[in-house]
Amino acid sequence: MSTHTRAPRVPVDYDEWLQAYGATPERDAPFTTLSGEPIAALYTEADLPPAERIGVPGGYPFTRGVYPSMYRGRLWTVRQFAGYGTAEETNERFRYLLDHGQTGLSTAFDMPSLMGHDSDDPRSLGEVGREGVAVDTLDDMRTLFGGIDLGEVSVSMTINAPAPIALAFYVVAAEAQGVGPERLAGTIQADILKEYIAQKEWCFPIDPAMRLLGDMIAWSTQHMPRWHPVSISGYHIREAGSTAQQELAFTLKDGLTYVEQAVERGLDVDDFAPRLSFFFNAQIDFFEEIAKLRAARRIWAREMRETFGAKNPRSWLMRCHTQTAGVSLTAQQPLNNITRTAIEALAGVLGGTQSLHTNSHDEALALPTQEAVRIALRTQQVIAHETGVANTIDPLGGSYFVEALTDRMEAAAYAYFDRIDQLGGMVEAVKQNFPQREIADAAYELQTEIDAGRRIVVGVNAHRHEDEEPIETLRIDPALERKQIGRVQAVRSRRDAGAVEQTLTSLREAAARPEANLMPPLVDCARAHATEGEIIHALQQVFGAYTETPVF
Repeated sequence: MSTHTRAPRVPVDYDEWLQAYGATPERDAPFTTLSGEPIAALYTEADLPPAERIGVPGGYPFTRGVYPSMYRGRLWTVRQFAGYGTAEETNERFRYLLDHGQTGLSTAFDMPSLMGHDSDDPRSLGEVGREGVAVDTLDDMRTLFGGIDLGEVSVSMTINAPAPIALAFYVVAAEAQGVGPERLAGTIQADILKEYIAQKEWCFPIDPAMRLLGDMIAWSTQHMPRWHPVSISGYHIREAGSTAQQELAFTLKDGLTYVEQAVERGLDVDDFAPRLSFFFNAQIDFFEEIAKLRAARRIWAREMRETFGAKNPRSWLMRCHTQTAGVSLTAQQPLNNITRTAIEALAGVLGGTQSLHTNSHDEALALPTQEAVRIALRTQQVIAHETGVANTIDPLGGSYFVEALTDRMEAAAYAYFDRIDQLGGMVEAVKQNFPQREIADAAYELQTEIDAGRRIVVGVNAHRHEDEEPIETLRIDPALERKQIGRVQAVRSRRDAGAVEQTLTSLREAAARPEANLMPPLVDCARAHATEGEIIHALQQVFGAYTETPVF
């Protein structure tokens, strides 16, 4: 039996503690989180919430993780985001990543594809294949995943306004491999409210865009049991300049709005909720990010069980993908970004993510080089296999500071929920530019702090050196744009033009009937080799286009 005596309890009063131990005064600095939340000098057991709010992993309210064994049972999915040039180049990158230990594919599309423009559209000039892969047609989707068994690999596609079209291309491309939609596993982002709030890539007004998302959720529920038809994304909200609290609140409110819409359509919440997923940002404020993910799980579980009456425990689980913060990367001293990414990735892991992407250190300058991608991938592998953080479940559970911060995150999210409800719900709030204004104000405040030197960014406003050596970056060959334009024009020349026009006409007719689900006619358009731009144009003839009211 141990004979040592128990150390005296640290007093809750911080001034008393300082006096008792003769500590030196605090350094002169603002003690806040990245989001501006004040941080106390000391946290104790008095800051812990009731035990039932912390819970156990795999048990309601899932503060400590959605699965009982977490990473003891299975490591998170390593899912590196990739895409550039034409489908051939990205297919090569996919194969490289799979050969080097990646366990899921995540597809980045170029700006024209995200905006619903074909590569030979005049608005696409200079952007084809620059920020992701160009996918105009079914042929491009088939080439993108050529030689990759879509019945075995999980695929994520980061595309929103044209997401139903991309999904139609993907389903038909898989059919050519003999893989039916019921076998396809993965996620399509499709988070349309987030586009109007933050990323600004839209094709239609808000209401018909919400209808399209609802159609895709309903169709996937019936035909694609392994598919996540929407990845409710806080990532881009955070990249636009939001605080962690705003990312948490706006993301969850978007998700709850999609659930509400699906239930209003007559879907049983337990039929689709288990396949909703989330996508969060892991910013540089380590503990704040961990607390954010913990609070998100707790809020989602409560709302699904108590507000929507979900009875299946799987409907209560908030499963998420996490990506390290692109906005935290600096063009100055870019090798420092390896450190930033490692810390952010560790926050995602300790926060309990199910899937993780680590950014490459050169992404503030250009698309990542192959070497930079390999370092980013190895970062996850070092965390998984060398650090020991995956050896025990939720190692930060019960931390005075983390649990107190989790509570504050939760409270901040519900305060935003109340403000949004007073405006008539999330769709009306977006139409009134409420979240857009909140994010703009937060971004301004943070940048003001950085510019004034009150918040240090190493290599940018402190610890600089003027004789930096430039690093080698990936350059996209301009010939790839001409190659892709040739590809889409070749498809148009050899397809049955009459069949294409017939499917587009059927699509317009269905779009004019609010009760019609648009996924079946979209799949028909894909089979006929209609291009993405042609499909978007057909729908805009019925739905119209969208013009944003600027927010300053």
